[in-house]
Amino acid sequence: MQKALQPVLELSRDLYALRAAVGVLSWDQETYMPPKGGEGRARSLASLARVMHQRFSDPRLAEALEAAATAAGLSEEERAVVRELRRDRDKAVKIPEALAAEIAETVSLSQRVWAEARPKNDTRAFNPWLAKVIALRRKEAECLGYAETPYDALLENYEPGARTSYLRGLLTDLKAQLVPLLGRIRTAQGDAADPLAGKVFPLEGQRAFNQTILAAMGFDLEAGRLDESAHPFTEGTHPEDVRLTTRYSESDLMSALFSTLHEGGHGLYEQGFQSEFFGTPMAEAVSLGLHESQSRLWENQVGRSRDFWSRYYPDLQKVFPGPLGALGLDGFLRAINRVQPSLIRVEADEVTYNLHIVLRFELETALFGGELEPEGLETAWNEGMRRNLGIAPSAPSQGYMQDVHWSCGLLGYFPTYTLGNLRAAQLFDAARAALPGIPADIRAGSFGGLKGWLNREVHRHGRRYDGDALMEKVTGRKTETKPFMDYLETKYGELLGIR
Repeated sequence: MQKALQPVLELSRDLYALRAAVGVLSWDQETYMPPKGGEGRARSLASLARVMHQRFSDPRLAEALEAAATAAGLSEEERAVVRELRRDRDKAVKIPEALAAEIAETVSLSQRVWAEARPKNDTRAFNPWLAKVIALRRKEAECLGYAETPYDALLENYEPGARTSYLRGLLTDLKAQLVPLLGRIRTAQGDAADPLAGKVFPLEGQRAFNQTILAAMGFDLEAGRLDESAHPFTEGTHPEDVRLTTRYSESDLMSALFSTLHEGGHGLYEQGFQSEFFGTPMAEAVSLGLHESQSRLWENQVGRSRDFWSRYYPDLQKVFPGPLGALGLDGFLRAINRVQPSLIRVEADEVTYNLHIVLRFELETALFGGELEPEGLETAWNEGMRRNLGIAPSAPSQGYMQDVHWSCGLLGYFPTYTLGNLRAAQLFDAARAALPGIPADIRAGSFGGLKGWLNREVHRHGRRYDGDALMEKVTGRKTETKPFMDYLETKYGELLGIR
């Protein structure tokens, strides 16, 4: 490291240590915190938000960044550290300290209200908090400024450079391709029963098998852990302390397994940064769209493939001989890749999943823009589900209250899921082109080649490039829909014999 960068690194590592503390508290809030701990935790998170804001506003950081920016001899990675820290500081100082603390406290309390209100379908308790969260995010957007619309300011938090107009066009185009494919698949599937439905899969066996798969992927369980929560997530507090969660159901074998593969992909990204840059933006994901590409690649391109289950289905049958003993590999593959419109986003299949994101994007932009109020959300949600998927929930817990995102202020987050799906297919194509032996490796239960390629081509760059610039560097093209649609057409063509 250049000497001119040392003052920046010292200040940056203090900031990232504070972020890690916030991460551990947030993880604990979703896993082990006592039920009565919500108010105290909200105050702690608000205090830490205030301290972090003060650190970002510290003139010493501005001076150190200015000196480093004009220093000679910095590497491209070191210049990226300076550039991205300046970007973070510029955003932070635009938000008043009091507003930053108010947002942190409000979203923490709102999340606790959501957790209690959701199982009761208590919209009267939740809606006022959702209105508070939206109002605060509007204030934040005005402080930050935006390119075209206020919602763009929120997108910058998750996918730098993304614009509302661009995402609306992308999602509209994708929906136009998915709907006819969905119709062809549903016709070919017919009304055959799901062979996994009604079966019982004891949790002890699920937990042991999931730990085996997570270790086989290459996730370092001495630098991370797998726990349980109501909503699966990953909290990367440090590349050597990465927390994953999943959720189990005795009646749904694949829900926990696919969420473990999914969060494991996130975890590999968090563990894959260059150690010399720990505590800087070069040891941080460039965007959530790239982060989601890693989770979806492992969940779908790997975890739903014939190659993967050629190796692991016999092991799974040994764990659950009763429900799986008579079910062959072909039947199992059709079952886990079954296309069925679902009320719950996290349980949706690959074909319908992005239609859930289309709905959330439509409603979220309407909420943020003031065209829709929380009191009208349930009706708007049900109408959108019928329009996009042909089904509608009977209760808010299966509708607009199902996801944690809005309760904790993550507006602008949902579109990154679709970007992740598109990028996963595009990156997996590039990995197989670079390493043609990857399918055979997966059939052998060997993931080192794929993981190593992702480490080199994606993870180690941190925030050196923005999302589309990294995609262009790695795949030769910016993010596009074609690889994803080709992947679906090929998979379901083979499974169901459709064209």
